[in-house]
Parts: sequence; C-alpha cells; structure tokens
Amino acid sequence: MSKAIAVVTGASRGIGQAIAKSLVEADYFVVASATSESGVSAIKDYLGENGTAFVLNLSSKESCAEFTKQVNALGAVAVLVNNAGITKDNLMLRMKDEDWENVIETNLSGAFRLTKAFLKGMMKQRWGRIVNISSVVGAMGNPGQANYCSSKAGIEGLTRSLAYEVGSRGITVNAVAPGFIATDMTDELTEDQKNAMMANIPLGRYGEPAEIASAVSFLTSQEAGYITGQVINVNGGLNMG
Repeated sequence: MSKAIAVVTGASRGIGQAIAKSLVEADYFVVASATSESGVSAIKDYLGENGTAFVLNLSSKESCAEFTKQVNALGAVAVLVNNAGITKDNLMLRMKDEDWENVIETNLSGAFRLTKAFLKGMMKQRWGRIVNISSVVGAMGNPGQANYCSSKAGIEGLTRSLAYEVGSRGITVNAVAPGFIATDMTDELTEDQKNAMMANIPLGRYGEPAEIASAVSFLTSQEAGYITGQVINVNGGLNMG
C-alpha cells in the first residue's frame, strides 16, 4: 500500500467521522471501526476508495484481537486515533456495577488494547502518532458521570505515561479533550439544558466536529513532531485549567 495507514475508532458519525475525513485529506488510508455492520457500511460509503472499515466491540478482547488482525493485514499503522466511547450515566448511588465496568472497559481498556496492538509496528518504523480523545469532564467532573469521567481521566494518564515510554522511538502520544460539540447527542437536549450549558461557555456556542478533527489532524502531522504528552483542550473556554 502506497499510503500510510491511519486507524480511527468509532467513525460512523459525529466527531469520529470528521476525524476520518480530515485524515483522508491529509493523504492517509483510513481504517475505521463501528459497532455494527450498518455503521461499517456508512463508513465505507463516505470513505470510498480512501479507506475501509470493520466491526469492533472495544469491550471484547476477542473483537479487539480480530480488528487488529484485519488492520495489520493491510500494513503497519502510522496513526491511531482512539475516539470511540460510550456513556452509561447515573448517580453513583444508583449506578450498577455493569454500567461502571462497561464504560471503563470500552473507553479505557479498549484504548489500551488497541494501542498496545499497534505500537509494535510504530516502534519498528520509529515513527507514529497516537491521539486519544478525552473530554472536558475528565478534568472538570460531571454529576451522574463518575464512570465516564473516570475513563477520560484515565485516558489522559495513559497518554502521559505512554508518551514517556515511546518518545525515543519517534512516536508522539497526545490527547484532545472536546467540550460540548454539536452532534446528534446534543440535538436531543431540551432548550433549557442547552441554555444552561451555553451560559458557561465564554465563546457562547457549541463546537463543531470539524474543529476537533482539525486539532487531531495537526497532532498527527509532521509539524507537531515536538508535541507529546499533552492534552489539547478544545472547549470554547468552558475549562481553562
């Protein structure tokens, strides 16, 4: 394959789709994932000859192993974007063990498994770009999201630790932490909920998926070769810490 391979998880819609498209524009062959065959079909439709997609359940070790086998058959991975994630919201006192475990297993352990699987090829090439998608709530916290916030705080810790380990091999590891982004999830909020959120955002609007994709695209570029172990906040000023 003449083009370098970029992997993007959870790319059937929203932020993941915007990231996949931006990496196509950067001349990567994009291999993406979705949790269903219908999602895979949707990805293949917009990628066309510029990429492909496979089903992936990040909470399953077997599914992660099968996905990495399918990707590695195409060639060594140069870029990995751990974007896919789930939420299972509830107050701590009402949160079921399985809702805690599913979110941690998918959002954090899944990212660990894929990163470990593709890291060997990057180290052999002595070049690689890993970008983990975190969230503003990983730093701020959010009531009813103890599991999700913990998974994203963990992603940021994973990012920094791995950056130390692989920097000498020309591999950078960074995270992008979106704030409130206009997706089908935010479309479901009531006007009162939207107004309450907007009141805390200095820029006075939601972000767009393309704005997250731009940050990811930069971090995967040659020009970002001296940036590693960082969490890039893209949140309209919601959290300035």
